[in-house]
Order: sequence, then structure tokens, then C-alpha cells
Amino acid sequence: MSDTLGEFIERNGRDHPTLPAVIYQGRTYSHAEYRDRTHRLANALYARGLRRQHRVGVLAQNSPAHLGAYAACEVAGFISASVNYRLAAPEILYILKDSAPSVLIFDAEYADIVAQVRQHMPELEHYIVIGENGPDWAENYEAVLAGASAETPPICARPDDIAYLIYTSGTTGRPKGAMLDHKGQVGFIRMEAIEMNASQTDRILLVMPFYHIGAKCSQLTYSLCGGTVILHRSYDTREVAASIERERATAAHLAPIMVQDLLDLPNLKTFDHSSLRLILYASGPMAVAQLRRALATYGPIFMQVYGMTETGLGTVLHPHQHVLDGTPEQTRRLSSAGQAALGYQVRVVRPDGTDCEPEELGEVLIAGPGVMRGYWNNHAATFSAIEDGWMHTGDIGTFDKDQFLYVLDRKKDMIISGGENIYPREVEEAIYHHPGVAEVAVVGMPDQRWGESVKAFVVCKPGTSATEDEIIAHCRTLIASYKKPKRVVFIEALPRLPNKKIDKKQLRAADWEGRDRQVN
Repeated sequence: MSDTLGEFIERNGRDHPTLPAVIYQGRTYSHAEYRDRTHRLANALYARGLRRQHRVGVLAQNSPAHLGAYAACEVAGFISASVNYRLAAPEILYILKDSAPSVLIFDAEYADIVAQVRQHMPELEHYIVIGENGPDWAENYEAVLAGASAETPPICARPDDIAYLIYTSGTTGRPKGAMLDHKGQVGFIRMEAIEMNASQTDRILLVMPFYHIGAKCSQLTYSLCGGTVILHRSYDTREVAASIERERATAAHLAPIMVQDLLDLPNLKTFDHSSLRLILYASGPMAVAQLRRALATYGPIFMQVYGMTETGLGTVLHPHQHVLDGTPEQTRRLSSAGQAALGYQVRVVRPDGTDCEPEELGEVLIAGPGVMRGYWNNHAATFSAIEDGWMHTGDIGTFDKDQFLYVLDRKKDMIISGGENIYPREVEEAIYHHPGVAEVAVVGMPDQRWGESVKAFVVCKPGTSATEDEIIAHCRTLIASYKKPKRVVFIEALPRLPNKKIDKKQLRAADWEGRDRQVN
């Protein structure tokens, strides 16, 4: 049995050639066509000088071309480095500089940003543009495919090869590239396929962006089984509702906010969603009240997955464990992240590394096949994160007596807003660039729609002033829009602990008072 991701594509093209692999904007790509397009791109990149473990940068929204870039890397042993297109130009440049791709594949709408990149990266030789009306310095994606062979590429991936660099935000404000190898991803995907009871007849709707690992993992899970991906370029609630009915989706991967948007659709009952057997939610917990409403609407088809880019899976709360009317112990578990996934181990430990007792708070550690090899070009962060195969998540949680995990806080202060990870330090760094700011501290506050949003506490320099709108507008020029503060509070001095560190717990207290969990 092969331990490379490219084998999924080869097997499906061979064994299920006429069955649908991807459905996108009314166009269906069979498994054979998907394989042949993958071969064409891999051969084209090889002809342009790329070899095993050379990087392929991608700056694009969801599309068959974006999937094709991933697939060419999976087959030929290149490393894909997909970049969050919502980032600001300096952030995009940092990731591209760090990953050092030999080619950049990008959507035509990002040509202006890529033009800025070109000025700072003369070493990046090849540019391929997805879509029409691209710049004259970039080759057209479809023309590149048309000029290449559909035969099997002359090179192939090996189990120990790095498959993906997935960049996550860093506590210091610098993103870190998690190195995910073929063998680990294949092992993790096999476990996930079993947990989800995935089969060749499944059709999963994917709308989450493919620069995140979540959507990519779901695509791989159903690719392993020869299933179908119903791919959306971007998120639109009504189109998601219509697509589930039109394409007879059997599964969907949605962030909690997307589930909420579906439930809030005024005409939701007019859509036929009876084909759905599974709704996977991740990117954060779902409020118990929202879960009750979702279960009342769709029935017991919800599954929560807790994990991270660096681990793949961690825990799973299965549909049958979403109990609305049961014992207090059973209903309490609606707010849990479930139990350790198949093939994974999860611990909750004290600062000295010993295991906590049930109901005792500690840091969550995860071990399993999907744990990353480390962070690209960052040995110090790797050694800090992984110890004897255990990934230190930075999350604070506790087990109940039956090993259901409850994630209660984040050791690293990370904010999750609408499924996006935001580290306060990178927002603070942006605000510090404002000439009137002396000190700043950023925390997460509860947000009914997004789960959490960014709140900044600012101390102005003597003799200067600023407004909330001014600080927010300033942030837009330096960081992604979704990272900017929603609220800015001006105070005379930041509260300090005895060791002189900023007391962020005190800053968070008023917004989170009376809540059982300090994450939302």
C-alpha cells in the first residue's frame, strides 16, 4: 500500500475514470480528467526545471486550478506552499521569501500584489496566472496545461517527502510553515476516513479556503475513497444552501459561523437537504445553544473535529455523542471536543509534564500520524512545539472521567475569529507603527457572529491623540483586514503583573465575566 498522496489520484483515475472527482460552477471533472490535468501540470513544471522538493507557491481562491497545483505536487514530489490571499502584501512577501518557491501560481485578480512581489524576489523565475487577462510576464495556466503531456511524470513523490508547507500565524507576528509529509498525511487521512465513514458514493461540499489545512484534509479524505468534491470558490450562504440541494451533497465541512448562517436563512425550509448525512464542523467550538438549534433542524448528523494544522486530527465528537436530552453528563458533552481520534493520543499535562487528573486544567498535547515534521526554517520553534512526538497545542483543557476533552482557554492567547487564527502580537506590532501609540495590548472578546473579535487597548504618547477609526484604518494598511481591531479602547496605563508583564487576563475579564469558557 502506497504512503504517498499522489497514489490517491493515480488509483482514482485508473479505477474510477468516469466518476466525478470535482464539481465546480456547473462543470464536472471526472477522475480520469483530474488525473490527466494533474500530470500535465506536473510535467510542465518539470520542464521548467522543478525537481523533487522544489516549492510551488499558490496565491489563489478555491478552484480546480488551485486543487490541480496541490495535486501536481502530490504526484511529482514538489512541495506546495499555498498563501492566504487575504493577507496584506508585506505578509504575503514574507511567506514567499521564507518558502522560496520556484514558481508562483496565482489568480489574475492578485496580479497587482504579485507585481509587488516580483520587485523584491528576482530569484522567482516562473509565474503562472489562473484566468484571463493576466499580465504579459506570466504564463496562462490553461495554456501551460495544453502544452504539456498527460503521461505519468518522470519523477514521483516518496513517503518521507514534504508534501505541504501550511503557514500558521506566529506568536511573534511572523507566520510559521508547518512541514507536513506524505506518510504522515496518508496515515492521518486513513484515520479520518474511518472516523467519517467516508465512501466512494459520498459527495462533500467544500467552501473553506484551501490555504487552510481543514478543507484540504476533507478533500483528501474523500479522494482516498474515490468520492466527489463539490467545490465553491468563495462563501455565499444562499449558494451553499442551493448547492447542497442541486448536487445532492452527502457531507459538508463548515465553520460554526457558516452553520449559523444556514440556520438564519429565512427560506431555509424551502431547500431539500435530505441528502446530507454528515456536517463536519471545525475551526472552533459551536455554542451549545446553536448546536441545539442545528440538531433540531438537521438531526443527529453533526461531527466536531478538534485539531490543528500541526497535528491533523486530535479529538472527535461523533454524531451519536451529540445528545440533546440525556443525563447531565451526556448533555454536558455538547460543549466538549470529543474523545481522541482513531490512531491518536491526547494528554492534558501539568507544567512539569505529568498527566492531570480528570477535571484538572492543563495543556493539551497531541500525538498521532499527522503530527508535522517541524516548522520550515525554524528549528527553535520546532523544538519548543514538539517533544518526543507530542505536539504542545498551547490550548488549556481538561478531561472528564471518560476522556472527553474540554478546551477552555488558549495558553498562547490566540484569537479565533470566523475560523481564522489571529495572534495578538501581530496586531500589536501593526498598532505600534502608529506614531501616536506608546503601548498596546490586544485580546479577544466574544462576538455573536464571528465567535471572537479583536479588541485593542491603547495608551497614547504624551501630547498626542488618536481615534478608534484612525487606529483601525492604520491597521488595514499593514495586516489583513480580518485581523484589525473591532474595538479600540484608550486607557491611561496598561495593567501589569508583579513581573511587569501586561495583565491580559484583567483586560479580558469584563468581556468574559460569567462565561464557563474563556474561548468562544
